[in-house]
Amino acid sequence: MSKPPAALEGITVLDLSTVGPATRCARILADFGARLIKVGVPPRKLGLQTQPAYWSYSANRGLEQARIDLKDPAGKAAFLALVEKADVVLESYRPGVMKKLGLAYDDLAAVQPRVVYCSTSGFGQDGPAALQAGHDLNYLAVGGFLHTSNRRGDGGPPIPGATVADSAAGGMHAALSIFAALLRRERTGRGEYLDVCVAEGVLWLTSLYVDQYLATGASPGPGHDVLTGRYACYDVYGCSDGKWLAVGAIEGHFFANLCRALGCEQWIERQYDDAVQEEMRADFAAAIAGRPRDAWVAELAPANTCVAPVYAIDEIASDPHFQERGIFCEAVHPEHGTFRQVAPAFAGMERPEGPVEVPDWSRTNTETLLAEAGVAPDEIRRLKEEGIIG
Repeated sequence: MSKPPAALEGITVLDLSTVGPATRCARILADFGARLIKVGVPPRKLGLQTQPAYWSYSANRGLEQARIDLKDPAGKAAFLALVEKADVVLESYRPGVMKKLGLAYDDLAAVQPRVVYCSTSGFGQDGPAALQAGHDLNYLAVGGFLHTSNRRGDGGPPIPGATVADSAAGGMHAALSIFAALLRRERTGRGEYLDVCVAEGVLWLTSLYVDQYLATGASPGPGHDVLTGRYACYDVYGCSDGKWLAVGAIEGHFFANLCRALGCEQWIERQYDDAVQEEMRADFAAAIAGRPRDAWVAELAPANTCVAPVYAIDEIASDPHFQERGIFCEAVHPEHGTFRQVAPAFAGMERPEGPVEVPDWSRTNTETLLAEAGVAPDEIRRLKEEGIIG
């Protein structure tokens, strides 16, 4: 039986971002099979843009690149030629920038009515905070994520170990919205404009707590309920080798299994008794501190206790479960050689069967792409000579 086509096969995406939520979104779209064309500034303006490390964002696997000066009228015309052949345009400039360039949604829809135009920004395209600069930590702050996280030693919220706002609240948010817009286009025949607000994506991530407040007046915070550290059954405990064990035994039967394995049967009937949580936590900590982490995992994980090792990043790559599921693949870079990376990870994405060639980002496909879009050879030559493309 032949393989089914990739979910986004035949879809062309122009991505004007370099880092952050939009670039996370672009990675998702590419790994679902879209043709992804990065549109950046020409070489003479490279210092104006952040240039990620060669290995970041999956080393740009499967991506093509065009470098065009969008501020130049001829560069703008060249970009619009690409838009005529595109399905999605993804941008992450400050609100208002694309309008000043004459490249807002209405401008693009005039040449390609079917285009899905997605703007990603920290606070959305309008509202009092729309023009405020920010990064992942700022969006997690205003969306309640930091406040509901357990405190660090000085009493302040912790800095998360992953860019949750960029990747989930922004990148996945944008990708899901684009999928929905493409489906809607099948019925309407027209594209649409998407205003992806990363802070609102964080608000959705914390909506269990926000909705609780809106419905009841209760103000959730660290230690408010089981998911924010109120109970000993849902915590992280140190082991004898200095490593950590995550315990998430929320259900009663899992908790009972855990108590028996730790020799703490006295707590089985008092799992959610607030009066004894600190004593219970101390007993669990004392028991778990007596053995190395991996010894506990070997015993407890198969025993239905909801435990997992807290891996350091260098441990993840050798985990046998991840290895067997093929979540890592090899990439081959023209300059940096062969290295491993996380393979396309979401359900429905095709994982590569062999090494993946990734591009040298110092080279572009601009001339080929513009030729495909119907730009005349003489015009391409002129644009290159004048430094408008590269």
